[in-house]
Amino acid sequence: MIRVAAVGDIHLGPDSAGQLRPAFDTLGTCADVLLLAGDLTRHGTPEEARVVAAEVAGLPVPVVAVLGNHDYQSDQEEAVTRELRAAGVHVLEGDGVALDLAGTRVGVAGTKGFCGGFAGGSGSEFGEPEMKSFIRYTRRCAEALGRALGELREEGCALRIALTHFAPVPDTLAGEPREIYPFLGSYLLAEAVDEHGADLAVHGHAHLGTEHGMTAGGTRVRNVAMPVIDRAFAVYHLGTDGHAPAAGGHGH
Repeated sequence: MIRVAAVGDIHLGPDSAGQLRPAFDTLGTCADVLLLAGDLTRHGTPEEARVVAAEVAGLPVPVVAVLGNHDYQSDQEEAVTRELRAAGVHVLEGDGVALDLAGTRVGVAGTKGFCGGFAGGSGSEFGEPEMKSFIRYTRRCAEALGRALGELREEGCALRIALTHFAPVPDTLAGEPREIYPFLGSYLLAEAVDEHGADLAVHGHAHLGTEHGMTAGGTRVRNVAMPVIDRAFAVYHLGTDGHAPAAGGHGH
């Protein structure tokens, strides 16, 4: 059984130093890996990223992250990524990482993802160049996620996790105004997960959403935005025999 700790939308700033570290220091007793589902900073500055890095540096478990829209706000996402990687964080964008956890090879594929909507209310690559570019960006993110999942399968990962910031399904958006669903995620992410296979999909972004959902293909989806899980992290259990994760989770 692999224990996956996850949280997103922690939105740390200069006044947040030490806020999450006491909880994160307990991870060695309850988890095998920590996933960070984007919006780690407030405005995407290197200074804020250093606060995040200090919270997770030297933890007893590997840390894997994707960035969120807040982490892009200052157009310094590359600097944010460098700060996190300097602290040992695996920052993903259209790629994956294979980890040996408790004797099991576990792969995490990650992308920020983007908007576009879901069945019955989605955008398309039609019309003005701005609209085509909008949806093409989402499609590129989804295609990269799918490729990364496929590569992890080829590498022999017994378990695979899809990590995004934007939501792959509308289930976990329940509680948000329906009018903004197209700006909270895209069905293309779920299609990539279902086509290439994953044991769990984790995302953030929807602060008023719902924790539990599922793709059409049966992959469990978890919205781990901190306002949703209401704790420093949630923990999900993945059976090494390929069974689905436990429906619940816990954290600090």
